[in-house]
Amino acid sequence: MSDVKPDASAKLLHAVAQDPDDFAVQIADQIESFIVAVTEVAKGDEPDSAIPFLLLEVSQLLLAGGRLGAHEDIVPDERYEPDLGPEPDPDDLRQRFAIMLDPIDVYSEVFDPYEPRKAPVACRISDDLADVITDLRHGLAHYRAGRTTEALWWWQFSYFSNWGSTASACLRALQSLVAHVRLDQPLQELDGLDTDEDLGEEDLEKEAGKVMAEELAGPLGLRTAT
Repeated sequence: MSDVKPDASAKLLHAVAQDPDDFAVQIADQIESFIVAVTEVAKGDEPDSAIPFLLLEVSQLLLAGGRLGAHEDIVPDERYEPDLGPEPDPDDLRQRFAIMLDPIDVYSEVFDPYEPRKAPVACRISDDLADVITDLRHGLAHYRAGRTTEALWWWQFSYFSNWGSTASACLRALQSLVAHVRLDQPLQELDGLDTDEDLGEEDLEKEAGKVMAEELAGPLGLRTAT
């Protein structure tokens, strides 16, 4: 999905004179590519391949996040952030993903692994994607307006404060889904698995793997392990 061509406005994202090797250009390209690709997935034209594409796109986005995180602190040119005006509403994208991912949208997550005795909370992949794109669009608006330093500052700041941890949690959920199917590893709770049969632990695990393959592998566009 990363080879999705951006629309006409996206083609004007960078000035002709900008160096394609420039850090800001590379980060903006990665962010723009993620937004375009995920928005395309949300249209639902290829729901069977949604999870693998999202796994790929979120992984690539976090490379940009890692580069921002490792970079020295970026200081904006102005003390106060310029007004960007009304921003696009992410609810349509959120709802589209909620419908598409309905059986597997909710997952559990611990927000801070270094905070002791922190209980896991329920999260949604659909919420994560909408929240991340909201943060990225905000910085992209600065970038398109020619405020490159402001854009980089926002992307770096929001990476640490919100979208970095949100995207990381989302990636773990997506990777777990793919792993459960590809490795025939059952989830803790599976609808449709008949546990009344007198099965040993190995047989039960095998049967659960079959349920995973039947119920999730097809809808997620994944192949199970042979």
